[in-house]
Amino acid sequence: QVQLVESGGGLVQAGGSLRLSCAASGRTFSSYAMGWFRQAPGKEREFVAAISSSGSNTYYDVSVKGRFTISRDNVKNMVYLKMNSLKPEDTAVYYCAAVPIYLTIPAHEYDYWGQGTQVTISS
Repeated sequence: QVQLVESGGGLVQAGGSLRLSCAASGRTFSSYAMGWFRQAPGKEREFVAAISSSGSNTYYDVSVKGRFTISRDNVKNMVYLKMNSLKPEDTAVYYCAAVPIYLTIPAHEYDYWGQGTQVTISS
């Protein structure tokens, strides 16, 4: 079992930055691929970024590539999403997710989810 708790969301102006954090419980965190997803009002949950269990490989949705950076600290059981050059269309609830494999992207393959943190970007 893994429990995930996100933090770091908030309200920022377009062009600003935020860093989301996700704290994971459990002693086998380094065995889990981690992903960030987001869901805007009236839209389906969508993939944002993923990082392999070792941290060696990362993937990004084209809409955030070059602006967002996913990283992890397997000693602290943390995963981060640094978001730069934020746009109003980045407004959503952001979720972190975990699955005990090396790396995957589709949301349905993730086993554990946090409660989400709201990110609102004003124009």
